Amino acid sequence: MHCLVRPVQVMALSAALGLAACGNDDAPAPEAPAGDAAPEALDQDAPGSEPAEALDFTRLSDVTAAPWRDGAARGRDAARNPADTLEFFEIDPASVIVEIWPGGGWYTDILAPWITAHGGRYIAAWPSVGPDNARAIALRERFAARFDDPAFGELTLAEFGPEGLSGVAPGSADAILTFRNVHNWMAGGFAETAFESFHTALKPGGLLGVVEHRLPANRVQDPRAASGYVQEDYVVALAAEAGFELVAASEINANPADTADHPFGVWTLPPVGRTSPLGEPHDPSFDRTPFEAIGESDRMTLLFRKTANGE
Repeated sequence: MHCLVRPVQVMALSAALGLAACGNDDAPAPEAPAGDAAPEALDQDAPGSEPAEALDFTRLSDVTAAPWRDGAARGRDAARNPADTLEFFEIDPASVIVEIWPGGGWYTDILAPWITAHGGRYIAAWPSVGPDNARAIALRERFAARFDDPAFGELTLAEFGPEGLSGVAPGSADAILTFRNVHNWMAGGFAETAFESFHTALKPGGLLGVVEHRLPANRVQDPRAASGYVQEDYVVALAAEAGFELVAASEINANPADTADHPFGVWTLPPVGRTSPLGEPHDPSFDRTPFEAIGESDRMTLLFRKTANGE
């Protein structure tokens, strides 16, 4: 495992904001800007049974086998490769880690107990949402209740949306992680703002880990990423413009069988398995067999660093 050795850092957080949830990392935030493409399956990443506080979760292998991770959650490990991905991201669990739009908590189930066991702090950055969005508020409260257990540490919520990341003091985070969300920010027109705000929140030398559905380099990039796919070079350029340097790229989450040209975008593939255009009812005549055979999407896995001088 490639970990950075750093002392525990305590993050200064602003006063609590009105926050909300997107139910999984393939779905847009509630009240997301027009153009977001996958509002279904909001609860598909919801976790399983309750944790056992006495267990030792200092090792990632033990956390991924935790009793609260049910069969559905573990069934996605082969496509999402959580332990290998976090090791590639050089995450020091004794530090301050921010996850952007954690959804139902698929990665929270792993990150929060692992970070807590090492004395670090896990922060969940939820989507910006209006106070009248009862459903989004209920999802956030459900998330908070689900992770209200000593094994997960003290739950800290921040906010992320079109205005960027707030509730996280500038220069206070050791690492920021985001899983399959860049296309949503592109759809909402705030991808540049996203990377700029991450750069501001990170310490000099801080790390940014990105996993995203990958569009082949020979395809034309839709600026709004309506298919859910993004070119790797496009993400690298977004990060570079915000002041990040690319540390490494990995094929941990690659899927060569994914052609990225499906009738309903990336959501045609598992786990969403869309059978009709967005907003239309399920089409029972649609043959999902070839898409299920492909499996989950081909994904880039990129590690960036805020340069030591903070520029």
